[in-house]
Amino acid sequence: MDRTLDAEMEAARAAARRRTSIRDRLLDAEDRSATVSISTLDGSIRRGIVDAVGSDHVELSHAGTRFAIAIQHISIVEERP
Repeated sequence: MDRTLDAEMEAARAAARRRTSIRDRLLDAEDRSATVSISTLDGSIRRGIVDAVGSDHVELSHAGTRFAIAIQHISIVEERP
């Protein structure tokens, strides 16, 4: 019974991950003050702590510098330890 419940819960989590947008993942990272690595469509990579997520951009900070990235220009978001 426990294994069935665990499998159902994992399936629900996997389905939720498939339905989340880049903005949703950034909002989750903001809630945890997580460090992320963001790849943009032009090939740039930015790393920093997610400080804020707007409707169309994300604000990161790294080594005392803050910068914003338009969400429409993001291709990959990876959470870093």
